[in-house]
Amino acid sequence: MPTTAASPAPAPADLAVDRFRALGHPVRLGILRELARTPDTCACDFAEVFDVSQPTISQHLKVLREAHLVTTVRRGNQICYSLDPQAVTGLRSVLGDLLTGAPAE
Repeated sequence: MPTTAASPAPAPADLAVDRFRALGHPVRLGILRELARTPDTCACDFAEVFDVSQPTISQHLKVLREAHLVTTVRRGNQICYSLDPQAVTGLRSVLGDLLTGAPAE
């Protein structure tokens, strides 16, 4: 099934800030860790893992989508999430630039 359409990504520097901000919450970081281990996970599966309500999980997933950290696929009435490997590569690049002192884009 095709991936759902995503909104256009912001400028690289703004995108990095949005992504790091999204990672600043322990549940969102945990969701991404779970997705790294188990891609294509239904949103409903996260409520049990993190012992929070489904509306809370939905809000966290919205933040991760808006930061372009996850991809989605609709399967019937469920939305399944996966970690976006390009997002991780982008964050790794930003952190690598910090180590080398490379100028920001």
